[in-house]
Amino acid sequence: MEAQVKKVKSKNSEVKDKLNQLLADYQLYYQNLRGLHWNVKGSMFFMLHEKFEEYYNEAADAVDEIAERILMIGGTPLHTFSDYIKYASIQETENVSDGKEAVYVTLDNSKHLLNRFNEVLEVAEKAGDEATSALMSDFISAAEKRIWMLSSVLA
Repeated sequence: MEAQVKKVKSKNSEVKDKLNQLLADYQLYYQNLRGLHWNVKGSMFFMLHEKFEEYYNEAADAVDEIAERILMIGGTPLHTFSDYIKYASIQETENVSDGKEAVYVTLDNSKHLLNRFNEVLEVAEKAGDEATSALMSDFISAAEKRIWMLSSVLA
């Protein structure tokens, strides 16, 4: 019985770690979107300014869901910018004002997040964590749609 408890804790620990990495990436994605929203210029300004606001509001909700999920499975969510920078693999975007470049940045970040969702999903499924799996499935669906839409803008 004790060996089973240790095995569950070990699997749970891996899910918590992956979720914290996702949280860090999502925080960088969110901040990138804020900067793109503030700084975008050019012929796509109105459309992109509004779209980036929509995306960062969605990202804020996702960040909250991820942090709460970490808490639900007994973890502590990362919450400092120094931790986000340390654990994120999405890079900070600075001073991008060209609309097309901003779309490329958002597309690249979205593809990165999609990969991260799939990593978390795989670990959650192995751990038998249905709630985290369901959350990742929802995120995957939204990311795939966002990637399709951003790619269509660039076509």
